[in-house]
Formats: sequence, C-alpha cells, structure tokens
Amino acid sequence: MLTWLTDLAGYFSPLNLFRYLTFRTIGATATAALFVFLFGPRIISALRLKQGKGQPIRLDGPQSHLLTKKGTPTMGGLMILSGLVFSTLLWANLRSPYVWVVLLVTLGFGMIGFYDDFLKVTRQTHKGFSGSLRLALETLIAGVAVWAMMKVGPASTTGLALPFVNGYVVDLGVFFILFGAFVVVGAGNAVNLTDGLDGLAIVPVMVAGATFGLIAYFAGNLLFATYLGINHVPQTGELAVVAGALVGAGVGFLWFNAPPAQIFMGDTGSLALGGLIGTIAVAVKHEVVLCIVGGLFVLEAFSVIVQVFSFKLTGKRVFRMAPIHHHFEQLGWSEPQIVVRFWIIAFVLALIGLSTLKVR
Repeated sequence: MLTWLTDLAGYFSPLNLFRYLTFRTIGATATAALFVFLFGPRIISALRLKQGKGQPIRLDGPQSHLLTKKGTPTMGGLMILSGLVFSTLLWANLRSPYVWVVLLVTLGFGMIGFYDDFLKVTRQTHKGFSGSLRLALETLIAGVAVWAMMKVGPASTTGLALPFVNGYVVDLGVFFILFGAFVVVGAGNAVNLTDGLDGLAIVPVMVAGATFGLIAYFAGNLLFATYLGINHVPQTGELAVVAGALVGAGVGFLWFNAPPAQIFMGDTGSLALGGLIGTIAVAVKHEVVLCIVGGLFVLEAFSVIVQVFSFKLTGKRVFRMAPIHHHFEQLGWSEPQIVVRFWIIAFVLALIGLSTLKVR
C-alpha cells in the first residue's frame, strides 16, 4: 500500500526508498513485530477471558503437560495473522497476484484452524471437527490457489523444478494442481503436528519463512535467477515482504510463547503458517527444497505416519509417543532441551536448503 508514495518521489526524493524490495521487507518485519508486541497482551487477556479453562490437554500425552500447560489460552495464531496481514497490506506491492494468493491460503487455513480450536475449547476436548472434512476444505483452498498461480505464472509454472539441476523441470501439466495442493496441505499439517511444546514450532517456521523469503527475492529478480540457474518467476519477489511480515510477527509471538508459554498458537496459527510457507514454495518453484528446509516438519509428520501404520499392522509402536518431540520427552529430555535442539536442526536444514541454489 505504501508503494504509492513513490509517485511523490519527485517532490521528496527519500520516498524512492519505497521502490526497494529490501527496504519494504525490513519495514514489514519491523511493523509486524511491533504490532504483535503492542496488541499481544490485549489479545491474550481477551482470549483468556473468553476461553476460561484454556486449551484442553491431551490425556494420552505427556503427564507433565497436565500440570504445566493446563489453563493456557490457545488461538494465539490470531496475534500472528493480525500482524502479518496488516504489515503485508501496508508494505507489499498489492499489484502482485502472488501476494493475494498467499494471503488467501493463509487466511483460509487460519479460518479452518480457528474453527477447530473453537470446537476444542468450547467442548473441552482435544478433538476438533471431522478430519476428512477439514482435509477436504484445505485441499479445496490449496487447489484454487495453485490453479490461480498457474493462470498468472509463466509457462514453467506447471513444471516440477529439481534441485541441483540447472533449468530442468518435469512438466506435470494439469496434474500440477494436485501436486501443488498436496505440498500446501502437507506443509500446513506438518507444522500443525510440530506445534506441541512451548516455542517449538514458531522458530522453525520463522527460519523456513526467512529462507523462502530470500528464495522468493532471487526467483523474482531476473538477474539473480539467471546467475543462480533457478527458475525466474516474475512478481514473486513481493513474497519476500510477506515472509518478512511472517518473521516479524513470529518474533513478537515468541515473546509470549517462550517457556513457560502465556499462549499457544493453536491450529489457527500452525495450519495457516504452514500453508503460507507451502504456497510460497510452490510459487517460486522450490517444492522439493521445502522438504529440506522444512525437514523438521517432515520428520514430525513422518513419525506420526510411521506410528499409526506400525500400530495398526503389528500392534506395536515404533516411538514411545508421537509426534517425535514427545518421544524425546519420554526419553527424559527436558522441554527446553528438545525445543532448542530442534531449533538448531531447523537452522542447519535451512542452510542446506539454501546451498541447493548454487550447487547446480
């Protein structure tokens, strides 16, 4: 929205700063962080008042959670999404269709997560609404988003780009809608499964968001894309602003979510943020790299899949408890140990993912 100020640069030259994507990304990051810092306490107070008993704790989960996390309000994703959307609308060039597509998925997934959290709080159960219905709604939203990106993107939009290979894509044609939707929905639910300990999910989300913000900056710039040998996707550079807003809102939220958490992000936040990252990955043609950068989320989701299949087929569990962060709790690791070590893993995976940009 502030990009219109560049029209006045002839009268006041410093307004030329708003032409620069890097300046607007920094501005979006700072604005989102400030927004959450300022309004976070009020949102927490309102949610605590409305929810009363807070988020219900799983009876089959770690027993310590029944004591340490009981009564903590959820739906903290509202804080993140408010700061993120406000900052994006303020700093991004809204002429980019990709900005609107990403916001569509983020808010759509956020609404699904919000309804799920609402049912959990009002019914005081850890089960929300029908899993199949929820998955169907997510797939519908993601499918529409991918279809929209195919319409506005270049011819290579329907192709699956491979890391470590210069300029080669596997053309999936119309089936790319299914593939892209799978990536977006998978990312949303993987982040959702990771959100189980104080501060565990938000930092890896910020790391992945910052990583894909940088990739979006490169992919949207013809000069950088050509130099790095990656697919150039015009107008995706504006997604760096969205990623910056995500990082800023995440920093603000972490202030309140750090152990012991004053609020949980809930499905409202985790589902929305995962969908956001997945959509950016599809937009910039780095879906496979998402599996590397978001490897921690993949591991969490994979641990649940393995646990379920193993128990159904053999009656035995591979892990003491799934998702895998609970497995380490059962092994005796303290919550801060798990959280910080998983943060380290997320940083390392992000560096590996970024290395694919030049190893071609």
